[in-house]
Amino acid sequence: MPILGLAPSTVPIKPAHFDIEKVIRPNILALHPYRCARDDYQDGILLDANENALGHSIPRSSNQIQQELSSTLDADLNRYPDPSHDGIKSRIASLRSLPGKDHVFLGVGSDEVIDLLMRICVAPVNEKILITPPTYGMYSVCAQVNDIGLVRCNLNLSGSEGEGGEHGRFSLLIDNVKAAILADPSIKLIFLCSPGNPTGTLISLAAVKAILDYEPFKGIVVVDEAYIDFAGEGASAVSLIKDYANLCVMQTLSKSFGLAAIRLGIALAQPPLIQVLANTKAPYNISTPSAQLALAALSEEAVQSMRLKCQTFVESRQRLQKSIESLSALGVGDVIGGNDANFLMVPILNKETRLPDNTRANAVYTELAENKGVVVRFRGKEAGCDGCLRITVGTTEENGTLLRQLQSALNDY
Repeated sequence: MPILGLAPSTVPIKPAHFDIEKVIRPNILALHPYRCARDDYQDGILLDANENALGHSIPRSSNQIQQELSSTLDADLNRYPDPSHDGIKSRIASLRSLPGKDHVFLGVGSDEVIDLLMRICVAPVNEKILITPPTYGMYSVCAQVNDIGLVRCNLNLSGSEGEGGEHGRFSLLIDNVKAAILADPSIKLIFLCSPGNPTGTLISLAAVKAILDYEPFKGIVVVDEAYIDFAGEGASAVSLIKDYANLCVMQTLSKSFGLAAIRLGIALAQPPLIQVLANTKAPYNISTPSAQLALAALSEEAVQSMRLKCQTFVESRQRLQKSIESLSALGVGDVIGGNDANFLMVPILNKETRLPDNTRANAVYTELAENKGVVVRFRGKEAGCDGCLRITVGTTEENGTLLRQLQSALNDY
């Protein structure tokens, strides 16, 4: 089996008796790696990766914070970093109203947390995870890397009962999840993305509790809350942690905090699971510069600034949705999902049938990126997302450019 992404070579291998394809595990050779937004385009107005277009919220005017950050080059960078980062954990615990740092684990992005949870909970070959498509692609990639099984239980893909909420499009089909659990007791982890990517839709706390309380399920429910700060008060499953030892909530500084570059992910849970994660992680996984930026971003002043920016995004999201939907005559459908994150899922329709059209959507996506300097993300191949472009909410100027160029592309295709 050839190595995916590596061009064939006629150069003889030395030594002749060695064949790397016989060394690599078959599940790794068969792996289709996660394709991130920057694999496709790196230039232009980038509205494809759900980054925070307003930037980080670390105040430049605070003397205390500037003194802390200016000391980075004076830090002992020749020494390994603090292995525990208790100061960061304490600030996160306070921010999320948890009892203390023993409820907080830090990873190199949420992806490290996802991988660790699979490695510590799910036995290769014999056990499985459950995901709810359409959802974040790294769950399935990590499952294949770890050679564990995958059970798919789609979200509600129908919009017959509205968008989002308890029973609308992209809500959790609780009975279907319970049936999957009963049918396969080897399921050890259930991943719920809330607000979802690419759905932009919250999973209700009532739905999360229904799975947590389901006695036949003996594993852990993982709620991925990368976008939770865009969803409003009372939406986070963190409030359930005190009552559920079988719950793990993942968060990040990449989205609302605008610090995607420092790769800091968070797991929140009761102390036993947090301790096992800490026992299993690689040593010194969070670098000193990343830790200093994270600590500054979690200061009271920075958190207040972050929340103001989130409110700005919510208001911009509403305006952008209204403007995009005003292009209906050009073949744009109403935005789908609950709109609880910092992006919109926009169906591009066939001009004649008025049905979602993947071919046209992909053509518009390519035209925007390659000829009009605006990069969004084509998501038409995901379950329930036919013809959809996922568009990150940008700055006021970026949103204006997007609308002009989108209208032009729709006229062309």
